[in-house]
Amino acid sequence: MSIALRPSQALRLWQQVMLSQVRADVPDLTMRQTAILFTIYLDPPPHTVRGLAARLNVTKPVITRALDTMGALKLVSRHRDELDKRNVLIKRTVEGALFVERFGDGIIARAHELPI
Repeated sequence: MSIALRPSQALRLWQQVMLSQVRADVPDLTMRQTAILFTIYLDPPPHTVRGLAARLNVTKPVITRALDTMGALKLVSRHRDELDKRNVLIKRTVEGALFVERFGDGIIARAHELPI
């Protein structure tokens, strides 16, 4: 399904989604953390620090710092890869899945409010 939005509508939608996130009692993630979280939840696993860094074109320390924050919020978890101890696998959590699902629901709700 394709949706045609004018730039002003797309920006208004993004503004409304961001405002709803700021007003809600949800973790306040940076754009980078949000991009990493959505990559983990929307792209098929496995996910590694190295793989995420390559996908987002950032350094591994950038990914690690973001994962530290998201791990403390229980949005993701990290585990050593049993097959290759050098790799750290990033796994989804129930809390993270609910966060992403609610974020998607918020986008849909705000989109329905857009003027035609």
